[in-house]
Amino acid sequence: MLDKAFKTLDKDEHPILHSDQGWPYQHKKIQDMIKNQGMVQSMSRKGNCLDNSVMENFFGRMKVEMFYGETFKNLDDLQNEIHMYMVYYNQKRIKSHLKGLTPLQYVNQSLHLNI
Repeated sequence: MLDKAFKTLDKDEHPILHSDQGWPYQHKKIQDMIKNQGMVQSMSRKGNCLDNSVMENFFGRMKVEMFYGETFKNLDDLQNEIHMYMVYYNQKRIKSHLKGLTPLQYVNQSLHLNI
């Protein structure tokens, strides 16, 4: 799986690999492969659910709101839906704990206030 993922990356792409503590991701050989590709491995420490809680929450929400009950004809359709969902999630989704702002509005407001 990692070899296939590595082949799809351009030389200047260095994404974060989000993983759990599954045994393959704990092995030095796998960790070295990830590091040598210029990627950062994001893996929770044992007993610390907060390390990846933001990503766990995002993927869980995306599955519920976007995937369940849907079928995609091909990879392009899936990628397009994921892109549209991320635009919605970051730019259009209003959050009550952000005082009714979208995440983008909240960040822009915070940057404006701190300049």
